[in-house]
Amino acid sequence: MIKKVAVAMSGGVDSSLTAAFLLEKNFEVFGVTMLLSDDEKNIYDARRVCEHLSIKHYVADFRNIFRANVEDYFVAEYLRGKTPNPCVRCNKKIKFGALFDLAEDLGADFLATGHYARITFEDGRFKLKKAVDIKKDQSYVLYNLTLEKLSKILLPLGEFSKVETRRLAAEKNLPVAHKPDSQEICFIPNDDYKSFIANREPSAQALKSGVIVDSSGKILGSHNGVANYTIGQRKGLGIAAPQPLYVTKLDVDNKKVVVDTNEKLFSYSLIAGDVHWIYKPQLPKVLTAKIRYGAKVSACNVAEAENYLSVTFTEPQRAITPGQSIVFYDGDEVLGGAIINEVMT
Repeated sequence: MIKKVAVAMSGGVDSSLTAAFLLEKNFEVFGVTMLLSDDEKNIYDARRVCEHLSIKHYVADFRNIFRANVEDYFVAEYLRGKTPNPCVRCNKKIKFGALFDLAEDLGADFLATGHYARITFEDGRFKLKKAVDIKKDQSYVLYNLTLEKLSKILLPLGEFSKVETRRLAAEKNLPVAHKPDSQEICFIPNDDYKSFIANREPSAQALKSGVIVDSSGKILGSHNGVANYTIGQRKGLGIAAPQPLYVTKLDVDNKKVVVDTNEKLFSYSLIAGDVHWIYKPQLPKVLTAKIRYGAKVSACNVAEAENYLSVTFTEPQRAITPGQSIVFYDGDEVLGGAIINEVMT
């Protein structure tokens, strides 16, 4: 019996090549594009690809649930002095939440995406693994998947590099083979998150002016809102000091941005909540972890404390940032992740 696959088609080269690959593997393929804003350009590009491949194309109007679950979350976290990862949230709530459910409603046996990660079946269970091309690996943003969902998801690009993807898309004459990748957050116009937040919540406490202080409390300057700063930031502080200073703490309640020297950004330990395991190991256990998407994996000891995880690294980590996800690995396998709540000094 031919299996039916829904491909999440963004109008980009990765999801387009995913659909072409699965057609060649004799799946019954159809495309679904999520409408997340009023800009329909990506829908147009996805439709062109579906016509080129002679497959059905559906549009899912997810604007309301995207705003409620991703955009509002993004704003709320920044207003709490956190730095969220909206892609992690979107994959959990939208792409592998609402879209996954819609694909099943449309009769699909699988949902496929253009993510650079791999799903394997080993040792009697499904495993989420890093992509072969580590530079492009996106397994970090997929840690909220479940074993059940892994059995119904296809990630055909996990074995390829981006260069190979471009070449193969061109060979197949896909209309978007040379379309540039999107680099910024998809719902933030001109990559200006500060204006986006200010337009949503102009009177928020985190957007009120305050002072920039050093670790002793000495006032060094002023700022126009704690939400406009992130841990580890150096540029744009507008202060003079004999040595480079970096943001080390955001205090929304007191409208303070705390700065210190680079060495003060390094910490060994953190507390994380909102924990999700794809496959939970016996804790405490030494694993490897990433504290942000672009970070290197580092060895750490992971222990449970009520509903939280206590994580201690063997080497100090720079600019551990509340609101970001910490993702745990066992070799190439993603075991799960959590949201960083607090940095321990």
